[in-house]
Amino acid sequence: MTSPVWHPYAHLKTQSPAPKVVGGTGPRFTLESGESLLDATCSWWCMIHGYAHPRLVAAIREQAGELCHVMLGGLTHEPADRLARELVRITPAGLNHVFYSDSGSVGMEVAMKMAVQYHQLCGRPGKHRLLSLMKAYHGDTAGCMAVCDPEEGMHSLFAGYLPRHHFAPAPTAPFDAGPEAVRADLDALRAVLEAHHHEIAALLMEPLLQAAGGLNMTSPHYLRGARELCDEFDVLLVFDEVATGFGRTGKLFAADHADVTPDIMVLSKGLTGGYLGHAATLATDRVHEAFVGDSPHHAFMHGPTFMGNPLACRVALESLAVFEEEDYLGRIAGLNRVLRDELLEDATLAAHPAVEDVRVLGATAVIETRDDAELAGVGHWAREQGVWLRPIGRWLYTMPAYITDEADMRRITDVMKGWFR
Repeated sequence: MTSPVWHPYAHLKTQSPAPKVVGGTGPRFTLESGESLLDATCSWWCMIHGYAHPRLVAAIREQAGELCHVMLGGLTHEPADRLARELVRITPAGLNHVFYSDSGSVGMEVAMKMAVQYHQLCGRPGKHRLLSLMKAYHGDTAGCMAVCDPEEGMHSLFAGYLPRHHFAPAPTAPFDAGPEAVRADLDALRAVLEAHHHEIAALLMEPLLQAAGGLNMTSPHYLRGARELCDEFDVLLVFDEVATGFGRTGKLFAADHADVTPDIMVLSKGLTGGYLGHAATLATDRVHEAFVGDSPHHAFMHGPTFMGNPLACRVALESLAVFEEEDYLGRIAGLNRVLRDELLEDATLAAHPAVEDVRVLGATAVIETRDDAELAGVGHWAREQGVWLRPIGRWLYTMPAYITDEADMRRITDVMKGWFR
């Protein structure tokens, strides 16, 4: 019998039946067929501890016996309070206020509404549009679709439905570029701000790593320059760290590479180790204080039903504890060494006629091909090799779980390179 499940991003006429997952341990999941697949994507970049981590599973079970859920409207509970304090402690200095939601996309919707309302409360109602970058991806909800790349993104069918915002060119200088090399990118950003700052509430960006838009990797100097430009033009800076947060770029947060504090930061995916859906939108005192007042308009009118869910908060706390106690940043550095050795240093791979570029940042690596046709069938082929790979267009990438050991990491890179032999 055909499953009634409607799968995401699937062409319904040509899709094959989805293999059924029945369990998982460590960096692998097991199919109903008995196959064990090494997950090179850690389930869309969130299962940073792998599957069935005993401490995370125990935390959920313990919390379930105490309190599974309660509304956060007019109430609070210890896991929500503790997690908020922990997030304030570990994020860049100044992000002192935490608003919960239930997914990265909704967390970004919160950030966008927060930025627009901030300017309204400060007497600048004309600043009601947003500035994003080309190659950006911020989620699939309506507000987020409007700030994704309007030309190469996946939401072009909805162009007539979505509000119109502003876009700056995607930065081109690579991660290791110096200040002078990013000047042209910042000049392009400045040009948009000079022309439209009177109506721009916030600049939104995925810092250092534009993930679903092609795994574009950019310089920390671009983040510093963007911070200075936002201050100059009275525009809030919003970092979408849904994909980059919790170690993916090699530091706990991408912002840490540049020693920059955004006005608003959005976290999800690795926040709970991938075990439950949850998100947090953090704001500085400057933003938060604008909402303190006597008018009904000072209230922030947003309240996802499952915001601050006790189960999600509890497992997030355990995830953060494991991350720190087991030196995950050290593990990520080890994964980075393998990725650089196996992919960046492979001259044969770089010279392959189908390969446009090879990039590595933290626990992320991508082989960019010249055409997405070059990757047709790679997922099925990799499955036959015991590895789960799911390319994005013409980008074959890996974002493994941080508990992946060196042998398994080399297995993933061998399969990635093997496709081009």
